Amino acid sequence: MPHIVILGTCDTKLEELLYLRSQIQHLGDPNIKITLVDAGRYPIKNQLIDISQNTLTSEYAPKDDTKDVSTLPRGEVINYMIACATNWLREYYHYGLKDPNAAIHGIVAAGGTGNTALVSAVMRAVLPIGFPKLIVSTNASADVSHVVGETDICMMPSIVDIAGSNELLKRILSNAAGAIVGMGRAYEISLASRGDGGGEGEKKKRVGLSMFGVTTPAVDRIRMYLERKYVIECFVFHQTGAGGKAMERLVDEGGLDAVLDVTTTELCDHQCGGVMDSGPHRLEAALKAGIPYIISCGALDMCNFGPKPTVPEKYKDRKLFEHNPTVTLMRTSPEESRAIAQFIVEKVKTHTKSKDMVQVILPLGGVSMIATPDGPFFDAEADEALFSTLRAGLKTSGVEVVEDQRAVNDEGFAVDAAKRLIAMMGL
Repeated sequence: MPHIVILGTCDTKLEELLYLRSQIQHLGDPNIKITLVDAGRYPIKNQLIDISQNTLTSEYAPKDDTKDVSTLPRGEVINYMIACATNWLREYYHYGLKDPNAAIHGIVAAGGTGNTALVSAVMRAVLPIGFPKLIVSTNASADVSHVVGETDICMMPSIVDIAGSNELLKRILSNAAGAIVGMGRAYEISLASRGDGGGEGEKKKRVGLSMFGVTTPAVDRIRMYLERKYVIECFVFHQTGAGGKAMERLVDEGGLDAVLDVTTTELCDHQCGGVMDSGPHRLEAALKAGIPYIISCGALDMCNFGPKPTVPEKYKDRKLFEHNPTVTLMRTSPEESRAIAQFIVEKVKTHTKSKDMVQVILPLGGVSMIATPDGPFFDAEADEALFSTLRAGLKTSGVEVVEDQRAVNDEGFAVDAAKRLIAMMGL
């Protein structure tokens, strides 16, 4: 049976957390292992709390930073308990990796906005992508991008506030219990059968691919080439901001063996303030890891905004293209293109662990489906600003720069890029 962790604030949500615990036990098995962790402000005594607030604050406090949380402002309490609970969960999770009998298979929480901020930060800090994580929250139906981040935390709206007991809340918590038990069982089974390739022959190499709608033909062709000819499975990440972050995180977790970064469009949003910004650390993970890494310029012709009326006023006179009713694209200018290229140059120069494992490919014939000579985003000056900055900046870097006259979606470009990655992987 799976081992489920319940993480919550027992000083404010004890009744609800105990009901959730009872439902997990009822829906799972009377002998299912449950660990209830109290990350609240004030200590609560209850025999069903397995890891008390006192244990967290005394044994898992940040080094040389023991505090009396009862005296702290609410925001500081949350940050401090995040640190304590993170230290506990990290130790507990990694111990379970060494001893299968101590492994945990799922984590669930229930609470309001403060609780959601606390437990989600702990989950993001410790648990890998693929580990079952569920939060029943009062703000699950709002914008939870800051809660989920680049992870796979599942959010379940509580509908009513998690305050007291009523028929509807009990139904929601019971559903959550069923969900985490089911996910935990599936995860436990997958761990037991994983082994080295699950006993089904050679273990597949894992390749990350970055994709956008305007580079889909290239990525599809690369994926088919790699998976049909080699023992490879591809992980395709849609470059929506979260997609790039997720790919970077998976590299950090050791979940990818190589990356063909066809589509680096999130860098445009980072430069121009678009809605699909993956942050300042994009490109770093694979460079630091030293795994085979090919960087291309896919969709560096565009920054993303929402519906056309939401485009910032300063960009109203720029070349805009309505990709669909909810996405408006803005053509990057020569100045922005130079800045984006310089971002790539600095990342490559600063973070590359193994120069032989990195290549930068320039699709001179067009960086996206709509940036070819007959497309609405064709801009020879902006393209040259991008390419010339990359050429000059990487000239003495020791990293190979490949100039290809074809467009990024040309079938030959895609296949040759795949072949280059295969060569770097030594397959």
